[in-house]
Amino acid sequence: MHILVVNDDGPPSPHSSPYVHSLVRELQAHGHIVSVCLPHTQRSWIGKAHMIGQTVKPLYYRPPPPSAPAAGLSHDDEQPPPAAAHNTNPTTQPATAQDTSAATTAEPRHGTTHSRPSSRPGTEEWILVDGTPASCVQIGLYHFFRERGPVDLVVSGPNYGRNTTAVFALSSGTLGGALEAAVCRRRAVALSYAFFSRNHDTAIIEKAGRRSVAVIEALVRQWPADGSVDLYSVNVPLLENLEEGKVLYTGMLQNYWGLGSCFTEVEGSVDGEEEEEEERIREEEGAAEEEGGGGAGGGGGGDGALRKSACHTHKHFKWSPRFTDVYQSVDEAPPGNDGWAVKEGHTSVTPLKANFFQAGTQMHGKELQLGPSRSSTFGAVPNSPKPAEATPLPQIEGLAIREKGKPQVYALIDYADDYVQPLIMSALKFLLPPDSCTLVNPPSTWSSSSPDISLAQLVPEPNAKVFQIMPYESIDFDYAATHPGTSLINSYVIRKALIRKHFLSATVENWVAKHPDSVLKTHVKRSEAFEVDYAEFLDDALVEAFDLRESLDRNASAGCAGDDGDDAETGSVAEQADATSPVADDAAESGRGKGQEAREWWILKPSMSDRGQGIRLFNTMEQLQEIFDGWEVDSDEEEEVEEDDDGDDSPSGSANTNANPDKQPIMTSHLRHFVAQPYIHPPLLLPELNSRKFHIRVYVLCVGSLKIYVYRDMLALFAAKPYQAPPGASSGPANNENTIDLDAHLTNTCLQTSSSSSSTTPDPPPLVHRFWSLPLTQDQSASIFSQICLVTGELFEAAARGMPVHFQPLPHAFEAYGLDFLVDARGTAWLLEVNAFPDFKQTGEGLTGVKGTARHGCRHRSAQELSWY
Repeated sequence: MHILVVNDDGPPSPHSSPYVHSLVRELQAHGHIVSVCLPHTQRSWIGKAHMIGQTVKPLYYRPPPPSAPAAGLSHDDEQPPPAAAHNTNPTTQPATAQDTSAATTAEPRHGTTHSRPSSRPGTEEWILVDGTPASCVQIGLYHFFRERGPVDLVVSGPNYGRNTTAVFALSSGTLGGALEAAVCRRRAVALSYAFFSRNHDTAIIEKAGRRSVAVIEALVRQWPADGSVDLYSVNVPLLENLEEGKVLYTGMLQNYWGLGSCFTEVEGSVDGEEEEEEERIREEEGAAEEEGGGGAGGGGGGDGALRKSACHTHKHFKWSPRFTDVYQSVDEAPPGNDGWAVKEGHTSVTPLKANFFQAGTQMHGKELQLGPSRSSTFGAVPNSPKPAEATPLPQIEGLAIREKGKPQVYALIDYADDYVQPLIMSALKFLLPPDSCTLVNPPSTWSSSSPDISLAQLVPEPNAKVFQIMPYESIDFDYAATHPGTSLINSYVIRKALIRKHFLSATVENWVAKHPDSVLKTHVKRSEAFEVDYAEFLDDALVEAFDLRESLDRNASAGCAGDDGDDAETGSVAEQADATSPVADDAAESGRGKGQEAREWWILKPSMSDRGQGIRLFNTMEQLQEIFDGWEVDSDEEEEVEEDDDGDDSPSGSANTNANPDKQPIMTSHLRHFVAQPYIHPPLLLPELNSRKFHIRVYVLCVGSLKIYVYRDMLALFAAKPYQAPPGASSGPANNENTIDLDAHLTNTCLQTSSSSSSTTPDPPPLVHRFWSLPLTQDQSASIFSQICLVTGELFEAAARGMPVHFQPLPHAFEAYGLDFLVDARGTAWLLEVNAFPDFKQTGEGLTGVKGTARHGCRHRSAQELSWY
């Protein structure tokens, strides 16, 4: 990772910043690229501030060489470096080249600071700026270190002292730096070392560095993808046995200062070096911790009687925080908070969002009643209005009105799916603040047979924010269209350019015609779309399906469909794949034989069906006609066929019986629209997973009009049986029979569940795997994912720009799609189809976590991009 390190303690110093160099070295030892941008001097207790009205100027710090001890850890009395080499005052004259060279030769124990960057390549050099920790983040992210690539993580710290509990955290410059990184959309960790004495043993510091890096790396690996965490506050106790303690997720203790001031009155001027003041404060903190109470700080000036004189006494004040207030609050609080964890010798990890917690939500939306003033500038006091009687909100059918007050968001959520509904509710719980959302129940008359819902009758006021997640038929699109600024819905109204297979074919064909170099040309199979009302009109429907007819004629001339095709060459489908793909093409090569020309198989798909219904394979006109004839049996014959064994009453001369088709009857007159595509053969097969065919399910989020997000955690959905090539398509794994077992070819889990459950195998292999767990090389997986991202982006652009009548993204809507890809033996990812309202349940209970994370990410990214709440 490329890690940017900032802090609020400044450059390495035994007095105020003893830990930062040792942490940087530990990160570098773990192979990370580390860039450092620090305040040029002590900036503790400054929070997330920026200095306005001044020009921020950099200095350049060069740490001691790797052979020397880490800077900042020694308290030995040392001679200060020459002024020119340790120029931390931006108002002084810059060092000359001669002075700088002399300073470098001296090699002070804690490094050197220079007014100009080094001209020697490879010199380790940090940036020091006369600003705040938050300023260091901005300057480090956007103005230095660009040649090292984008920053993956910002680490703010290690702080010289703990940042547990709200009192410390709210003032912490360390947390301020991490918060600035979070609002810059970077992952951030605020790291603090909690010491219990002033004895800073270097061995303990080294242990703290190891523990810190281990925690940071673990947090990055497990960072929630749902946007529920912006940053972490980590507190590591400086104890000899710290590595024996646990690492605990904790909340932040809400505490407060006790009575009295955190400033001490002093006589005369107390202006001095910030580092000396910080060392004094930290010594008081250590003393307070060792003593378990007592008088660290506080006390001056607030309790005396008011002087009768109007004149003020001239005073100076020194910051002297009351550490004992914090420690007492930890002792009095129940266990489980961050302060308790550190006190018990554990490392605390507190997940945070970069915002202020909103309290008093029961008052949101109410009017503040302004009572009469005690006195008036103009000598008159207005009459006191009569207090208004509270008018209860009307009780609307199905609306759970909170007694606390008016909510911010009304949510109508009923996905009509017991598998998905809990995931959506869990996502909302994470995304919306407590008491900010009121669930609106559908009316009692709502059902699948009567799906219409009128939001105007459910929401108490026309300007209320309304969030709909409903089945497509129940979304109140009219309400959303008339309230675009306060509505958020989970579907676009028109998107058949993508989800209807014959429209998808037209979308790709039109786009490729205008953009010959489009990636869609080599990643979407050509399709023949046609309409058939009744089987007897099939021949007429295929009049303009030139490619399909030509292919079937070639197959007919190559021999009868039932001939033995074991020696046939690999079909033209595989040869069209991209030979430059990094995925090994050994599998494709194994499909090449010698002998007669291989026959090209086609796959038939009803354009408006789903869940794998009606999918068939064919390679002759006779087989295609047979498929349509089989769908046109009357209801009595259908019942008889369902009771018979598969294929028993098929014509004896048929070469393609499509054994084990789906059991649900398909009526041609009901389907009407069909597409036929060249069958992708040979597919990529994985011997480690029984050489079963699989396709990749990719979840895609579309937001507004239009941003596209591809969810990286893809799924691989496998067929129930090992793959067998269609007869005559290739050699091995060959199918020497005239029937095609669809369980070996169709990877839709809706079709495979019954086959898997009825399998005689005691422990059938799972049908669904995580894509990134497949036995593929890193280059293979990366190549496939890259292709999928490119195809997905261009596909949605093609629909939005090329088919605006049939795909109309809305600015107040979002929608999740399931895209299916099949990878051939050469590693080319081919788009199969686009599914709206994808069936999450078919992927199985074992991968519920993938769906939950995807749903959290969908809701968070949608609301974030639309700036809706």
